[in-house]
Amino acid sequence: MPGAALGEEPGGLPPDRLADVVVSATRTAERSFDLPVSITRLDGQALRDGQLGVNLSESMAAVPGVSVQNRQNYAQDLQVSVRGFGARSSFGVRGVRLYADGIPGTMPDGQGQFSHFDLGSADRIEVMRGPFSALYGNSSGGVISIYTEDGRPGPGVVGTATAGSLGTVRYGFKADDAAATTNFVLSAAHFETDGYRDHSRAERNTANLKVGIATGERSTLTLVANAIVTPDVEDPLGLTHSQLAADPTQAGTNAVLYNTRKSLEQEQVGATLATTLTDADELSAMLYGGRRATTQFQAILRAAQAAVPTHPGGVIDLGREYQGTDVHVTDRRSPGGTSLVTTIGVSFDALQEARRGFLNYSGTELGVVGALRRNDRNRVDAADQYLQLEWDPAERWRAIAGLRHSDVRVSSRDETGTVAPTEVRYGAVNPVAGITYRVSTAVNTYVSYGRGFETPTLNDLAYRSTDGSLPGLNVGLLPAHSDNFEVGIKTMVGALRADLAAFYIQTLHELAVQSNSGGRSVYQNIDGTRRTGAEAALAASWAHGLDARLAYTHIRAVTSAPYQSCAGLPCAPVTIPEGNYLPAVPVDAVYAGLTWRSMPAGLATTLETVGRSKIYVDDRNSDAAAAYWSTNLRAELSQRGDGWELTETVRVDNIADRHYVDTVIVNESNSRYFEPDPGRTAYLLLTFAYR
Repeated sequence: MPGAALGEEPGGLPPDRLADVVVSATRTAERSFDLPVSITRLDGQALRDGQLGVNLSESMAAVPGVSVQNRQNYAQDLQVSVRGFGARSSFGVRGVRLYADGIPGTMPDGQGQFSHFDLGSADRIEVMRGPFSALYGNSSGGVISIYTEDGRPGPGVVGTATAGSLGTVRYGFKADDAAATTNFVLSAAHFETDGYRDHSRAERNTANLKVGIATGERSTLTLVANAIVTPDVEDPLGLTHSQLAADPTQAGTNAVLYNTRKSLEQEQVGATLATTLTDADELSAMLYGGRRATTQFQAILRAAQAAVPTHPGGVIDLGREYQGTDVHVTDRRSPGGTSLVTTIGVSFDALQEARRGFLNYSGTELGVVGALRRNDRNRVDAADQYLQLEWDPAERWRAIAGLRHSDVRVSSRDETGTVAPTEVRYGAVNPVAGITYRVSTAVNTYVSYGRGFETPTLNDLAYRSTDGSLPGLNVGLLPAHSDNFEVGIKTMVGALRADLAAFYIQTLHELAVQSNSGGRSVYQNIDGTRRTGAEAALAASWAHGLDARLAYTHIRAVTSAPYQSCAGLPCAPVTIPEGNYLPAVPVDAVYAGLTWRSMPAGLATTLETVGRSKIYVDDRNSDAAAAYWSTNLRAELSQRGDGWELTETVRVDNIADRHYVDTVIVNESNSRYFEPDPGRTAYLLLTFAYR
């Protein structure tokens, strides 16, 4: 529901005002209105009302500054960027920090995954943009955090069933309860689809468990466990411009011939202890661990693999084990009658990766596991220390400052003995600071600055050439460093809330794709990029059940100095001129949503429109996916009885049946850039709840 996205759950509030938005992104719960930070909270109800509950992209269009796009390809992750950070990623999420119940979904090398984010049991999602993201360490162009809800008193169950276009089926189940000292939430779901394009069938099975235990009068232990399995998800690959024009539903070149697909299994557990040490001091300690296994079959031609003895093959097999801890203490004092909150903490994270490459053929049989061609053992260790101060020196002023030191070490050993062991180390000290000035009880203004950095991920380092002619890690890559400036104003008057922010970001040694072919990307550093832009968000809640939400983003993300691609690697160099736009970053994006609810009748309808300007496909700006508008409509009807509620929802996406491209494969060397969206789709959702 648009109105609830910026506020608390809507129940119980008078129609002429919005609830305060309480967030935890600064590690202490406080009103976002008072912070010199661009941050948006999406409540669980907004994440589930009329939504399929499958992808994070379903709700993120309502968040300014953030682009989360569905590739219509479940073998690849959503394309995620925050103010342009992460847009060039060809695998997973890069440049953005991800957290689930305080546990990192971003590994110590900066590579992130959010496939285990459980929307069915989410209490809220917080999205932070701008300078203060640097307080979370490496690869923090923005922070996306999901929090699982707590169990409520009395046993409750929720069952959901969804069916609709493209052979889409989803079943979900949630149970929760709470007693005097414990509470739990258990959620599980099964999803499958035939996909919009040929060779795009997918299946996903997920489970999430959260248990809260009161271990004393002033301490709580929270246990979290989740798992995801996606067996043999088909990969339709990208399309060229001519293929897109001829038939957008077709699979890409050789996708069917080589049966391109990906399988994933991940299990993760974590524990967080929050305790009050004294009247002034609180301790939070988190410990987590998990494993992730990924096997991906690519469409690299047999002849190309056979021609180069060092070619790593057309099957990537990744086994990852990871673990870490974060401990911080928060101290609250009142020196001279002012409020001072100090947080000091340390974190340690480790990742062990077994990266193997196999031929994707055996004899004349294609799309199978063949001979072993690559066998690496990689390790990443990160140690961070951070300090954060929040001070209210006077009635109208609030100041926040912080400092984070990061040390990241990457090592690799080739088990075949072809390449000598390598090791590289990255480090940075990143300061942040911001000041809020309270113009009145209804208006706050702020200014903030932060310095961030982004190390190359293991996937960025994995290849020095797409054909394997240069084996070993690309350890010549440098970390990117950015200076982030932001000014903003926040207003909250009765039923209306509005946020406006303007930003300027200068990045040196930006990590960019030098070549991308056959599912392999070779990265390089470019001299720099410059991002300037503005974000606006508006939420309103009126009488008669009307809620509205508007989000608008304008960003001009361009190269700030000319650079020459290849950087010594074997390819034909191309000079990229200053002022070229970053690929996959739209200059303008807008979301508008209007919801009407009739509580006595149990009826609700939502109309929403999403628009986006064109996006370029590569650094040369040689081609682009066109701008588009798309409108969605959903209507729901609820019936209530003694302890139960049944809701039927009809959802129609892209009601005008427009054909457009939502995502592109950045710098794809064979010009197979485009990943088209389907036309009109329709779904029926049934939800039954009992408590």
